[in-house]
Amino acid sequence: MEMKTTEKAYTLHQRTEYPRPQYRRDSWVNLNGKWKFAFDDQNTGEKNQWFTNPRFSDNIQVPFTYESKASGIGEEKFHPYVWYHRSFEIPEHEIGKKVMLRFQASDYQTKVWVNGTFIGEHTGGNAAFSFDITDVVESKIENKLVVKVEDSQSCYQPRGKQRWRDNNFECWYVQSTGIWQTVWLEFLNETNIDRVKITPNIDTHSVVFDYRLSGSNYDDYKLETVISFNGEMVREFTFRPERSTMRFEIDLFSDIHRWRVMHWTPENPNLYDVAFRLIKNGEAVDEVESYFGMRKISIKDGQVLLNNRPLYQKLLLDQGYWPDTLLTPPSDAAIIEDIEKVFAMGFNGVRKHQKIEDERFLYWADKKGLLVWSEMAATYEFSDEAVDNFTKEWLDIVQQHYNHPSIITWVPFNESWGIPNIAKDRKQQTFTESIYYLTKSIDPDRPVIVNDGWEHTISDIIALHDYEEFGELFYERYKEKDLIVNNEIPHNKHKYAFADGYSYKGQPVIITEYGGIAFKDESGWGYGNQVNKEEEFLHRYRSITDAIKAIPYITGYVYTQITDVQQEVNGLLKEDRTPKIALEKIKEINR
Repeated sequence: MEMKTTEKAYTLHQRTEYPRPQYRRDSWVNLNGKWKFAFDDQNTGEKNQWFTNPRFSDNIQVPFTYESKASGIGEEKFHPYVWYHRSFEIPEHEIGKKVMLRFQASDYQTKVWVNGTFIGEHTGGNAAFSFDITDVVESKIENKLVVKVEDSQSCYQPRGKQRWRDNNFECWYVQSTGIWQTVWLEFLNETNIDRVKITPNIDTHSVVFDYRLSGSNYDDYKLETVISFNGEMVREFTFRPERSTMRFEIDLFSDIHRWRVMHWTPENPNLYDVAFRLIKNGEAVDEVESYFGMRKISIKDGQVLLNNRPLYQKLLLDQGYWPDTLLTPPSDAAIIEDIEKVFAMGFNGVRKHQKIEDERFLYWADKKGLLVWSEMAATYEFSDEAVDNFTKEWLDIVQQHYNHPSIITWVPFNESWGIPNIAKDRKQQTFTESIYYLTKSIDPDRPVIVNDGWEHTISDIIALHDYEEFGELFYERYKEKDLIVNNEIPHNKHKYAFADGYSYKGQPVIITEYGGIAFKDESGWGYGNQVNKEEEFLHRYRSITDAIKAIPYITGYVYTQITDVQQEVNGLLKEDRTPKIALEKIKEINR
């Protein structure tokens, strides 16, 4: 199949930003940009050893998938096997170091060859992964990097809102196959700081660092940690690492701040900077820059608390699609525009729906004070294979994104997707319990929701979906709390709050999907009757939003949704981010 590419596509979107700002080193090379590309529908590439002498005639702009316009291809037809190739050189000043090849995300099974040698493979479309390619790279010549990505239309793989049929339907959209986030090289000393898990504790004015080092002999090393705020030193300490993993808790109480410790909130998203340095013989052999926010998420007496104070959450459902780039954010500017429009409409956060978002988005959420619910991409059938695929990738994601203060809730399951018989099937119920407890074993502090929408098993928040379009009917349905939380009536005419065998334990109740109002003059669909004009929209939006706010036990809401997405046209903004309603009018109602 002949594919048309244009130089224009390569100048419109360039992802040149550092891909992992929560854990930054200076020694790196961005591999985004123009790659050679080929479809392999008959899956003959490996048999014919395309990895030894790739001669792909077409171009693609990485990290945009071939389905997107920004890739330069824009072919929406599903192709299960795709190949990439590019060359790279090792910068002269990095020669002799360990070379790591890093992918922020590639969907779904990724295989890698360097200079004809098979390096390894990774399964999963949402988590970041890496390969050590030190032993196969050459320092004086161009190195050949070849990547094969295999995708499928299987409902056993976590696919989120990607369609598994040939055409879009209902609320499922064009699939995203292959590399869809940044690819990059990082250069390390053989002994280095592999990871630091950062846990704030505002009640003790302290922060806990869990260090993990790579290498085997630490006798001659020191590990230095420097914490600062707005350029002023807060704490500095150094220790000799005795083993690969160690933990230190540090008191941050300091007279350089009026409040002694600066908390992170949406209104004041204060961030502490922290630098980690691994030192040998007085010289830093590894340096990492990071940051953290002093904030606490907890639950008490049916309320979600932020820093021990009740938090009323006014969130937008955000599926993270763009017209030309699909799931890949086109730029930092596009990310910032979305966040600023969320605030301009009077919301304080987003529920990232069926998508594990780019680290750059989470960085800007941290910087600007956006509350984020992180929701896993769903499978759509239940099986041993689906359980295995889901569990491995979800645990990677929780660990990789743990340090972001903006993430305040984990949402592994939504609307019984992938667990369709959870209401009565004990096997599916125990699967959700296991994911809940595994998540808590890594992160005991953030709330975990199982299962967002209805039919909860064990869950820290009761999250209910209801697209009732009349405020008075909404209020009548929800005003008697016991009827809802005790499964005496279905909360949205069809579904009950709890699966069989589970009961209400005093959790906060939040309406996590509602609204979805669309205009009649648009080609697509929304929830309920479509409206004709702005006044009609605002009346309905105010009616249902005020009904939610008038019910005392409901502690927040998530409006569907921030933008239109392909055939779903119920966004407050169009796909190109043009507002349908004056932002200040939405803000006034949210106020």
